[in-house]
Amino acid sequence: MTPLFSIPFNFYLSITDGISRVRLVNGPNNCSGRVEVFDSGQWGTVCDDDWDQRDAQVMCRELGCGEALEAFGSARFGKGSGSISLDDLACSGSEVSLLQCPHSGLGNHDCGHHEDAGVTCAENSSISRVRLVNGPNNCSGRVEVFHSGQWGTVCDDDWDLLDAKVVCRALGCGVALEAPDQAHFGQGRGEIWLKDVQCSGNEGSLLGCSSDGLGSHNCGHSEDAAAICEGQSVRLVDGPNRCSGRVEVYQDGSWGTVCDDNWAVLDAQVVCRELSCGPATEAPHQAHFGEGSGSILLDDVACMGSEGSLLECSSGGIGNHDCGHDEDESLFDCPSDVICQYNYMHPEDASVFCSGEI
Repeated sequence: MTPLFSIPFNFYLSITDGISRVRLVNGPNNCSGRVEVFDSGQWGTVCDDDWDQRDAQVMCRELGCGEALEAFGSARFGKGSGSISLDDLACSGSEVSLLQCPHSGLGNHDCGHHEDAGVTCAENSSISRVRLVNGPNNCSGRVEVFHSGQWGTVCDDDWDLLDAKVVCRALGCGVALEAPDQAHFGQGRGEIWLKDVQCSGNEGSLLGCSSDGLGSHNCGHSEDAAAICEGQSVRLVDGPNRCSGRVEVYQDGSWGTVCDDNWAVLDAQVVCRELSCGPATEAPHQAHFGEGSGSILLDDVACMGSEGSLLECSSGGIGNHDCGHDEDESLFDCPSDVICQYNYMHPEDASVFCSGEI
């Protein structure tokens, strides 16, 4: 019997399903090549149906590469072999993992390997670097980006708090407090690399924001842009590496823990992104990495997953809680924990899953 109508649908994969691993192969470097996804014990390719710059941007960010420069189809980096894992990807561009994007379901496709998707990202060693200089600490200062072997400044035309937010997050410096202009931290020298920067606030890199293009400007160094960030406000401690461990936040001169009431993967996702640690893979409870000591600073954290810092998420308020560090579940909850995934180049290496104190 032929159905009268069909309902189109898309699949979304949880970032905790253990398969959110991607790589670029057969290209000139780790940031260019054929897109492959690890699923069910093997690597498979991605079909180029609907493959575009937004999908490529998510891929580049997930691998810790720079901006997506080009999204290729038609097996530009050669035909893969074996399975075709994904088809009809439709990323918005803000996802932290390719497998968070809508798609037709793992293994569901109508493609051949002559349609394998590819991408070329900017390499971290060339243009995807940013720093704050001439300020009182590493999280405040004049904004500079690295391109063509040298550091250059950013013109303050259209510079605002959304732009500063992207810089602060990229540096692991927490919430953006101010976006000073007019060379607030002194005039730079040499090149002015960016002008008319217009970030939405969700980009993973300043170079992912709209601008007039690298080197295009009519500014002088009297217009150098700056950013003042809150500073490092979250860390992971007592885990096996810097990207896994007990969550602690900094407030009023001391570190304190986070209660695990309502602690979920969306909360962990914010922590992992804030620390530049890749997608969240687990959000353990019950003091998985040991009990903390001192203050419990947050409870009932409820992140949407898109926040730039854990302190931007809804919560019961700093210091308001009904929790304890011990493991008596009948009376208390325990500190929250996080396991992130490194921005890695060789995801088949089990050592990429991580944690530790920053």
